[in-house]
Amino acid sequence: MGKVIFYEDRNFQGRSYECSSDCSDMSVYLSRCSSCRVESGCFMVYDRPNYMGNQFFLRRGEYSDYMSMGMSDSIRSCRLIPQHRGSFTMRVYERESYGGQMHELMDDCDSFRDRLRMSDCQSCQVMDGHWLMYEQPHYRGRMMYMRPGEYRSFRNLGMSNFRFSSARRITEMC
Repeated sequence: MGKVIFYEDRNFQGRSYECSSDCSDMSVYLSRCSSCRVESGCFMVYDRPNYMGNQFFLRRGEYSDYMSMGMSDSIRSCRLIPQHRGSFTMRVYERESYGGQMHELMDDCDSFRDRLRMSDCQSCQVMDGHWLMYEQPHYRGRMMYMRPGEYRSFRNLGMSNFRFSSARRITEMC
């Protein structure tokens, strides 16, 4: 079970909202969200409602300012990441709609280009586990949380012109 406390202002000031599950729109509880404390669990936070926009992975700790997380605006929604203890499997595809080269990943991949000889990834299928995919090699740049499911096009997720170059399993025991 996870628990995070969101605050309206930076440095844990102002009104607060305690959350232990997904929240698609923080504005129901706070006028804005500028800082948070994760007491347990792991969460993805988003700078737009309905789990859209820029994302940031949070583990246990204190986050005094949304800008230090790489967010362009205040936190608008969050998703609890459930713990996964089994195997990890994801198929990555070079093009949208599962086109082009396909590779199956069962562990972290710091560069699709170097390891898979694939320029980037534009669609995927997550069979097992929870993953973070990154815009640049070596787990850099914007990220996206991928839970089990099919992702035919990242544009459907509000990520136009977004291609991934590395992927990491979420293995933390949050």
